[in-house]
Amino acid sequence: MYEALDGAGCLVVHDMVEADALAAVRSDMGEHMAAAKAADDRPDDFYPGLTRRTVALMHRSPTMRDLMMHPVVSDLGDRHLLGNCAKWQLNVSAALEVGPGARDQVLHREENLYPFFPLPRPNLILASMWAISDFTADNGGTQLVPGSHRWDTDRPAEPDEIVRAEMPAGSVLFWLGGTLHGAGANVTDDDWRYGIVLTFTLGWLRQEENQHLSMPLADALALPAEVRTRLGFDTDYGSGGLGFYDPTVLLGPRTRPQQGDHS
Repeated sequence: MYEALDGAGCLVVHDMVEADALAAVRSDMGEHMAAAKAADDRPDDFYPGLTRRTVALMHRSPTMRDLMMHPVVSDLGDRHLLGNCAKWQLNVSAALEVGPGARDQVLHREENLYPFFPLPRPNLILASMWAISDFTADNGGTQLVPGSHRWDTDRPAEPDEIVRAEMPAGSVLFWLGGTLHGAGANVTDDDWRYGIVLTFTLGWLRQEENQHLSMPLADALALPAEVRTRLGFDTDYGSGGLGFYDPTVLLGPRTRPQQGDHS
């Protein structure tokens, strides 16, 4: 599976989410999505209008925390990111409903978040889009440019090189940090396209969404250790100890010290 992702820069995996989990995500997020406002479109804005957006999903949706730990996510994340870190972490979580009339988003690369790395950049980001509803070419299916993760940064995509992700609800689209992509235009009359973005980055890089402020600390500490690590509440010892802390302050004096000596 990773070989296909690495070759094209993008991959759709079907049947990753069962119907009951999709319903649970909708239930978890229902109040928050209803409160989100779909702003009018301004052509110069990076984010198209007529789209409802909500972040801090790991606090708001226990179901999405479970899906974040899906074995396919873990396998692809390990294959793509572990060569450059000792652990990797959630970068961004966002629920997006693209409404009728929304325009195409400008094509961009996730890894442009870190412009300080010279080209060719190392593997920095793995991204995913979870289809909570069906994705079609007409209702806002994500734009992708297969192979663009191997292009020079200034090469533009020609119209015939752009494809749109079409996948049934329960599928997940994965793409690499160097792949050109963007939200698709919704040219339907009444079909809102519902997807959830989860991107992942190296454990020693700053997260685009500050997960430490997107969830109350007490709630994070109540989560299983592997989930806390995926959220970034941990130390990347492969980087020499970036993010170290004294666990006895947070978890109590009976907690065994973390690996490493920072005396």
